Amino acid sequence: MEFPDLGKHCSEKTCKQLDFLPVKCDMCKQDFCKDHFTYAAHKCPCAFQKDVQVPVCPLCNIPIPVKKGQVPDVVVGDHMDRDCGYHPGKKKEKIFTYRCSKEGCKKKEMLQMVCAQCHGNFCIQHRHPLDHSCRHRSRPTIKAGCSSVTASPKPLGDFHPLAPGRLVQRLGYWFTRLVL
Repeated sequence: MEFPDLGKHCSEKTCKQLDFLPVKCDMCKQDFCKDHFTYAAHKCPCAFQKDVQVPVCPLCNIPIPVKKGQVPDVVVGDHMDRDCGYHPGKKKEKIFTYRCSKEGCKKKEMLQMVCAQCHGNFCIQHRHPLDHSCRHRSRPTIKAGCSSVTASPKPLGDFHPLAPGRLVQRLGYWFTRLVL
């Protein structure tokens, strides 16, 4: 070997590999190879000082503070016995609370859908005024799909710019111009 002092041997008793880029453990201050530099790999005796974990209660999902030197399982067990806010007998909040006002409908929704005309609360299926027979106004509401046809004051005859005959004339004009 040309450089006998270059690199260091792994401090793990079973390894002792010569490593040219050793990693020094920040807790026990020993040198390790790439396979043994983690706390768990070389079973670092000082790892508990650096290994800070915050356990979470499995019942109420609240993080439990653990002081150094305490066993997390014991602290969580004490919390569950004394301070835990979860009560198995207590009912959970209902999510679907808004019941449909349409007669005969028993559906409940998560969000409130109020009709702007009669101010009733309805499910998704009956949310439109036509679906729940809203009688707030004197005349029935026009369906959304037909509103443009029935509410149009212009006649739909030959004078309409998009009438079938007029449309064919316009397309024919453009086709002849493209061909020539």
